[in-house]
Amino acid sequence: MMIFFKRVCVAFATCQLAAYSNASETKVHTESELSAAIRKAQPGDSIVMAKGTWTDIEIDFDTDGLVNQPITLRAEVDGQVKLEGSSSLKIAGDHLVVRGLHFTNGSIADGGHVIAFQGSSSDLANHSRLTQCAITDYNPSKASTNYKWVSVFGMHNRVDHCAFTGMKHEGVTLTVWLKDSAPANHTRIDNNLFADRATGRGNGFETIRIGTSTRSMQDSEAIVEDNYFYRCNGEIEIISNKSVGNIYRRNTFESCKGQLTLRHGNKCLVEGNFFLGNGVSESSGVRVIGEDHVVVNNYFKDLRGKNARAALAIYSGVPDSPLNRYFQVKRALIAFNTFSGCRENFVIGLNSNDTSLPPLDCKIANNICESSDGPLIKYRRKPINMKYEGNIFHGAKLGITQPTGIQIVDPLLSSDSDKLMRPAPDSPAIDSAKGSYPDITTDMDGHARPSSSKDIGADEFAPTTPTVTPLNREKAGPLWMRSGE
Repeated sequence: MMIFFKRVCVAFATCQLAAYSNASETKVHTESELSAAIRKAQPGDSIVMAKGTWTDIEIDFDTDGLVNQPITLRAEVDGQVKLEGSSSLKIAGDHLVVRGLHFTNGSIADGGHVIAFQGSSSDLANHSRLTQCAITDYNPSKASTNYKWVSVFGMHNRVDHCAFTGMKHEGVTLTVWLKDSAPANHTRIDNNLFADRATGRGNGFETIRIGTSTRSMQDSEAIVEDNYFYRCNGEIEIISNKSVGNIYRRNTFESCKGQLTLRHGNKCLVEGNFFLGNGVSESSGVRVIGEDHVVVNNYFKDLRGKNARAALAIYSGVPDSPLNRYFQVKRALIAFNTFSGCRENFVIGLNSNDTSLPPLDCKIANNICESSDGPLIKYRRKPINMKYEGNIFHGAKLGITQPTGIQIVDPLLSSDSDKLMRPAPDSPAIDSAKGSYPDITTDMDGHARPSSSKDIGADEFAPTTPTVTPLNREKAGPLWMRSGE
């Protein structure tokens, strides 16, 4: 009987796939036509919105595709479907794709979401994708109006090759939300352009936030990679990490008055990012709070922030900290990074009135730090059992009693056509890294690192062209917004 049941199920699934093999494409010109097409859509189908301006339209893309047969809602021509007025989009269901829509010249009500991976019936999106879309200058008349531009609910969703520019009101540009007791969401945010985020009035003006304080000890395992952040000045936290196990890699932060903040949560990886301050006031790098974070292969250049906005800031903790305060930094690894020309480089043990627990059992290894501004290291609260290993510091005064793991010597950095500072062939950083770091297998350029005799700093000396370079507007965001396309 069981064998028969399994055969029936296989046969039924085969019939389903056969029924959906003749995917259709439906072009729509009105909101009513769009709603009808969504109701009728089958796995593999495409719904095509006619190019032009759509005003005050509320799209509820609530349906389900299948693995390898998503249902797609797309613009007739990428970027030429403009959603204006109070237009919004809800994505709800599994295996859905939205492509090529452009939200502009509009705004929505306080407390809402321009794009939400959640439907009117509270159904969440899973295995769904927003790609080649844009939200530009979608601002209310009052800057105090608070709404999110993109809110990602559900699991295994992706936001890629989109642009989010010109946000001037209160609210987070892109938020990944966690649910109580839910498994890791595995959201992917990649190849996007985030630009011209106006300065806010305090907290709540982040560009990206992954999680919330109340759920910050839950696994998220999101990946934020290959994004370009330009003049994102909303607040100190350009990216606010508030969950566990996230990866931030190969992003470029240029001329931004803020930083990547590991605000809550543990076990995050910050790898291979470029922090290019260009001398902008309050430009910053990475702030570390919590346990078991790893910050490796990053490049910090001409950052002008200080104290909590230093190139690399490590906080002190609050005893028995509540979820919304500061957990003690434990076992952080800061390794194979390059700091060049920053106003303040390492500020360790930052504290406020109730933070009395200094960083514990952390390691600063194989970094290059050179600057004429000093001191190069500042202790606000002396760390416990801090280990220094294989570092090269140069320029200003060190600021602490020199440990055996810091060598004071000119790293002999020089720049090429890309203006990045790398060790010259005769640099003392070449083949001089200390300790065993088998998990660090590449450098900031994408070049392979050897298993032993690695170079100190973010760059591994190599005669070949880098495969990873800092991003700009021509390398991120929708293809249709790039001048070369």
